[in-house]
Amino acid sequence: MKAVRIHAFGGPEVLSIDQVPSPQPLDDEVVLRVRAASVNPIDYKTREGSVSETLPITLGRDVSGTVEICGTRAHTLKKGDPLFAMLGHDRGGNAEYVVVKATEAAAKPDRLSHVEAAAVPLAGITAWQGLFDHGGLKSGQRVLIHGGAGGVGHLAIQLAKAAGAFVATTVSAEDVVFVRELGADQTVDYKNQRFEEVVNAVDLVFDLIAGDTQDRSWDVLKPGGTLVSTLSQPSQEKANLRRARGVSYLAEPNAAHLAEIGRLIDAGKVTPFVLATYPLGEVAKAEERLENEHVRGKIVLEVSAWRVGASAVPLERVIRSAPRRRCPAGSETAPSACAPRLPNCACDVAEAPIAHRKG
Repeated sequence: MKAVRIHAFGGPEVLSIDQVPSPQPLDDEVVLRVRAASVNPIDYKTREGSVSETLPITLGRDVSGTVEICGTRAHTLKKGDPLFAMLGHDRGGNAEYVVVKATEAAAKPDRLSHVEAAAVPLAGITAWQGLFDHGGLKSGQRVLIHGGAGGVGHLAIQLAKAAGAFVATTVSAEDVVFVRELGADQTVDYKNQRFEEVVNAVDLVFDLIAGDTQDRSWDVLKPGGTLVSTLSQPSQEKANLRRARGVSYLAEPNAAHLAEIGRLIDAGKVTPFVLATYPLGEVAKAEERLENEHVRGKIVLEVSAWRVGASAVPLERVIRSAPRRRCPAGSETAPSACAPRLPNCACDVAEAPIAHRKG
């Protein structure tokens, strides 16, 4: 099979398309035929050597695909079953096939294509564990999410709203409408406003930015509140001064969490946004774009597409070229496989009108 691997740390030029042996499952594992895999910051950080790994390695932590081979104890699954998964550190999804453990995978949401589903696992589980496991967010509480338009942030907004929380978020001016459509109650243009002057008395700060943003976040917390960060350990001294908690964490694969996120997706309460897709052979371009540009939502690799030299395909362009049929919610027309759909769309899940697709 083909896989994208690195044999040395460095820039995008170290990414190599290799021919490697196909994996075999053990016990309750399955071999997944990968249809799509998304790009995350951990990919280029690992490639650059920021994360200790033994080379060569295949990158990619989240995938969507179909079961190809079942292990001897994978009795509840059969060939062809659609799954999505967040992989452990010991395997990579930028390949035609990958072994997936029972503790990592859940049934792919029916509402989503494989491209959309691949955008969810790592970002969605990161958001879930930060908000609920470490942040203890409950219905009726207030949360401030820094970086609400990014891969983790845009899912965190929707998960928090689904849980009944009041959501404030910091974004750039061009993303204000986008996050409001996702359900954000209060938006702060971080380039022109200081969030601590307009947001106050929150129970939880979910920090996806770190640095000065994290330091200033203590001023908006209620006594007894929590500051959770995916990037750096919050100051315990500042936490103690404010009778608050400061928590840093790394997301871990969790099939139960992923299954619950999938249920929220099929209920129309959470929808991933895919900014662009690339063929797997252009993974270097995808990583460069994520690292160097302002990316709304997620970038996804189509693993079945190996063609090198093609430009990125914005999902909006794919949608607009699709066959159209009448939208049941109004006079606008929509393609038969509309994506991404926003959670406040009242249309049939396969027929969201163009007005409900932002990007």
